[in-house]
Amino acid sequence: MIEVEVFPHRYLKASTTEKFLNKIYDLKTVERVVIHGQPLPKVITYGPARGLPVNHTERKIIHVKGVPMELTVMAGRFWITLSDDSELDKLDAICKEMFPFGYNLKVGKFLKDRPTVTDYLKYGEDGVFLINEMDRRLIGMVDPRSRMANSLTVVEKEEKDE
Repeated sequence: MIEVEVFPHRYLKASTTEKFLNKIYDLKTVERVVIHGQPLPKVITYGPARGLPVNHTERKIIHVKGVPMELTVMAGRFWITLSDDSELDKLDAICKEMFPFGYNLKVGKFLKDRPTVTDYLKYGEDGVFLINEMDRRLIGMVDPRSRMANSLTVVEKEEKDE
């Protein structure tokens, strides 16, 4: 397992985020992608206008490998988990093509690999045990204040028989 942080020098529009995600999901070694950035709320949460809708132009539904996904953040950073480093140069080439304004690409450790206290609070002890047994990609992927359906989208990779 290798983790890569792609940090574009600008926030991305929804269309650019969609194109980038579709291109990196074409790579065989991509296992998990986490998008980090400024939140795009549906409603104003505080102040005198609390409860009024926020009509942000970039809160859209994008399609990643045919899976509809509501973009709830302005993409500013991507944490990508690869099974090995064989396609790191391809990832760099995709970034050069998609981000002519510049980007940083860094290899390191960015995501949790063991259950956190928040995981136990969200799923319970039995739920964390099931996640450990079934799909370890879900570890550390919870926001304690959100519903999982609102904050997590699973894009399955099709296996190609060659």
